[in-house]
Amino acid sequence: MDLSTVHHGINKRTPKKRVGRGPGSGSGKTSSRGSKGQWASAGAKKPSWTFEGGQMPLFRRIPKRGFSHETWDKKYHVVNVGDIDKAFKDGDTVDAAALEKVGLAKGPADGVRVLGQGDVTKKLTVKANHFSKSADEKIKAKGGATERIAAPKKPVRNKMKKKADTQ
Repeated sequence: MDLSTVHHGINKRTPKKRVGRGPGSGSGKTSSRGSKGQWASAGAKKPSWTFEGGQMPLFRRIPKRGFSHETWDKKYHVVNVGDIDKAFKDGDTVDAAALEKVGLAKGPADGVRVLGQGDVTKKLTVKANHFSKSADEKIKAKGGATERIAAPKKPVRNKMKKKADTQ
């Protein structure tokens, strides 16, 4: 015997068991699933990793407190006019991209809110989704301009619309 004959007679890859092919196959009728029971049916829901054998699951045992509107809440970058005044030169246009470039608005967000803390000494054009009353007044007092970016409108879907007639 040498190494070339070591694997003779050994099936390295056994063929797939073809179940449900009649009594002659040895795996007919119930197809090796036994009769009845949870595992016999193809459509049966097999327990997930959270299933605890009929015991009340942990998620249902622990108390649930509080409320979160994280799923639909909008996240805004909050920037004060004093910080904008320090970061930009006279006559600059300030928008979300410019704020991100100077490091005042980092990371993903749905927009920018400008608040009125600090003083404005330069004429700036500021584009944002929201301005506080004091921020708006301070920017306009120095000859600057505020431009409010409107939120995108929700699409109107008419569910009662009739389908076009085909002739």
